[in-house]
Amino acid sequence: MIGCLCIHGFTGAPSEIEPLVHFLNRHTDWKLAVPTLPGHGDSLNLKGIQYNQWIKHAEQELEKLLQTCDQVYVVGFSMGGMIASYLAVHFPVEKLVLLSAAAYYVNPKQLAIDIGMMIKDLYQGKLNENELFLRYKRKLKETPLAATLQFRKLVYSIRPLVPQISVPTFIAQGEVDGVVPPKAAQYLYSTIGSSSKKLFYLKNSKHLICHSDERDNLFENILYFLKAGVK
Repeated sequence: MIGCLCIHGFTGAPSEIEPLVHFLNRHTDWKLAVPTLPGHGDSLNLKGIQYNQWIKHAEQELEKLLQTCDQVYVVGFSMGGMIASYLAVHFPVEKLVLLSAAAYYVNPKQLAIDIGMMIKDLYQGKLNENELFLRYKRKLKETPLAATLQFRKLVYSIRPLVPQISVPTFIAQGEVDGVVPPKAAQYLYSTIGSSSKKLFYLKNSKHLICHSDERDNLFENILYFLKAGVK
């Protein structure tokens, strides 16, 4: 049996990667695990949570899959991509998929464009139709500064491990992502130690690439990579 662990991002929930999970459920008979990291999910409460708790929870979910599956793949979105990278170094993971992985974060140029669109929609009375605003207004309001610092600690602690990744790796990145800049994907591709790796850009996609208009093409490429390898 094949197992696949799918990890969401900072302040997020399994819904961030849900379209990919549904796709894999339809096209495979794999055992999928989609945990909610401590303090995350619909009842977002990150007060007092330490970054190593997020890593530990992902380790426990991976260990459950390793006990029952012959092979295990790990998929990580945003911060989840950094946790997935950590797991690929420390556990017998067969393949790794990194989606908008937060090796670096905040793309000032694209973020300025996105904020400009929010301001335009605000003046036109359409702010509640702005997708980015709707997705992030609750997160901005309910995320303590201490939690953001824990996120940064996690990134800083895991980034030095990236050269140790030796498993086949698929890296996907939206070119108009205002949260994680495209240079993060290029850094990962250049730094990952594996000789089997693929860098896949989505020209019109923002941060939540599993919800983008280009997701069908992305999912097909991920499935091909997991089943057959890098092409």
